Amino acid sequence: MNFLAHLYLSKNNKNILIGNFIADAVKGNKYNNYPTEIKAGILLHRAIDSYTDKHPIVRKSKRRLHERYNHYDGVIIDILYDHFLAKNWHNYSEIPLEVYANNVYSFLQENKDLFPTKIQNILPSMIKHNWLVAYASIEGIEKILQGMNKRTKEVSKMDMAIEDLNYHYKELELDFTTFFIELEQFTKEKTTLLLSL
Repeated sequence: MNFLAHLYLSKNNKNILIGNFIADAVKGNKYNNYPTEIKAGILLHRAIDSYTDKHPIVRKSKRRLHERYNHYDGVIIDILYDHFLAKNWHNYSEIPLEVYANNVYSFLQENKDLFPTKIQNILPSMIKHNWLVAYASIEGIEKILQGMNKRTKEVSKMDMAIEDLNYHYKELELDFTTFFIELEQFTKEKTTLLLSL
């Protein structure tokens, strides 16, 4: 899953949210350097990613993509799933997405000193371009995919994935909606377990 899903799945625990947000930049067992709940957030992020990668519905979504993306198909599906979460946000939260995003940005800014350098460097761009809200529109997703393609020096061809999104829109949205119900339940159980350790 991508940024919006990981943040949303952290629910109301702000330390879990920090861990979930910084997890990709915390390698190996360096999570042990963080306080208990942030550490749990890092481990939760890893568990979400592992569960997602192995899930049959997600694998079906990947197969819907054009073969040109190779191992980038998982990254693309993560972004497309965030689109469906953002687009249908009212089904998941009573707080409007714009309000939620601004609250999260403020909280992350206040706690950025806890973040690895890589994440500190990403945060200003995330806020400036309002990524969390941008996910909700096709135009926003297109810009994000173009940016990701540039970061891979155009090897990934991720900018072309907007074609796949438009072509398989209904099927991918159904994939996401069905999968996310299961992911929310998994995350709830995993969070409870991690916080009990």
